Amino acid sequence: MAGIQGKNTKQEVLVRSALHRRGFRFHKNDPKLPGKPDIVLPRHSAIIECNGCFWHMHSCALFRLPATNTEFWQQKLSHNRERDNKNLGKLHDAGWRTLVLWECALKGKDQQNFELVMERICKWIQSDDLTIEIMDPKA
Repeated sequence: MAGIQGKNTKQEVLVRSALHRRGFRFHKNDPKLPGKPDIVLPRHSAIIECNGCFWHMHSCALFRLPATNTEFWQQKLSHNRERDNKNLGKLHDAGWRTLVLWECALKGKDQQNFELVMERICKWIQSDDLTIEIMDPKA
């Protein structure tokens, strides 16, 4: 597990690059905020979390609980979900708006068109909506 990256994942880099090309400026993994969010857009009071479906136990085709050492994985992944929910709550209490982008939206057989996903993200950033989740429509 030491080789698992917690930041600068392919998904994050793609989204950050696309946001930058569209003129949005942001911070990455701000340690002052709960959970060190992946992308922070202070001007818009918005945060984007890019979640991997396995590590955050998403109910989609990309998540499957390992067949070996199941109890360990169930505990670990459940803890990840609880921590995510707690951090999102703290961010909302502090006045931040949050978007959770799930890996399944950009990967797998049911992935969405990247440009359409980015369009949706950009519209949300400029809106007043508090929360949004982008995922595989079948999830």
